[in-house]
Amino acid sequence: MERVTGIGGVFFRAHDPDRINRWYATHLGVELAPESYDVSSWWQKPGPTVLAAMSADSEHFGGPEHSWSLNFRVVDLDAMVDQLRDADIDVEVDPEEYPNGRFASLRDPEGNMIQLWEPAGADARGPA
Repeated sequence: MERVTGIGGVFFRAHDPDRINRWYATHLGVELAPESYDVSSWWQKPGPTVLAAMSADSEHFGGPEHSWSLNFRVVDLDAMVDQLRDADIDVEVDPEEYPNGRFASLRDPEGNMIQLWEPAGADARGPA
């Protein structure tokens, strides 16, 4: 069976796309989409990815006006949280440490939910 090899892009509507794209580049290091086909897109490090549909009334998205969220893997959750807080961005660190890692939550300037994940356990070890 042929399979996809990963996520090739995440596209979403924004009231101010330029501002949002710059915010993700500045605060999370997600490089801006290239302006030419001669320039490579942002490359991610290999790692686990979850694709999961969730209940329409899930609180995970922060309210019914939001229908998506992003989860970014990080190497050092504490360092990333400090960096974001130094930029006056509110970040809530989940006090619980889960078998699959640690998490923190924040919102982009348009209120979309972002989760930061420092993998642990099987997801930190890699595929079997």
